[in-house]
Amino acid sequence: MSLSLYDISIPVFITALRNLSHNLHKGEAYAAEQGIAEEELTTARLFPDMLPLTGQIQRASDTARFVAVRVGQTEPRPMADNEVSLADLQARIAATIDYLSAVAPDSMDGRETSAVSFKAGPRTLNFTGTSYILGFALPNFYFHVTTAYAILRHKGVPLGKTDFLAGASPRS
Repeated sequence: MSLSLYDISIPVFITALRNLSHNLHKGEAYAAEQGIAEEELTTARLFPDMLPLTGQIQRASDTARFVAVRVGQTEPRPMADNEVSLADLQARIAATIDYLSAVAPDSMDGRETSAVSFKAGPRTLNFTGTSYILGFALPNFYFHVTTAYAILRHKGVPLGKTDFLAGASPRS
């Protein structure tokens, strides 16, 4: 049995988003224990020209949902980028997981060579279904998930590799 585009994307996104939720829970506990305002976490950046924690989570959510739309041809579910608290971010992650969980596994069947094009700033990016998922969506998604982890770690949240991989488990 071969892996489908669905297999290499949607379940991967769901697992990583659950792990991200776990990391945010640890951030919330850390902020409460240390008596620091949540905003110190939610507005934190690794560098001035990078998005804050809220933006990193919003972009991870967008990237995962866009795969379902652009390759799986599901109805888009727009989400406003208005999260300001850790609870708001948790709600966005939960809504993204709910959306992805409703994607039919066969929705991407036969879409390996289908055209995927979209605007990114002034450029139009062109892919096939496979090259979009493997060469753009997964790397972009993990960039934002990893940056969110790094921001929390940078702010002192006691996270380690096992937290990043919190939901990883062998499957048969």
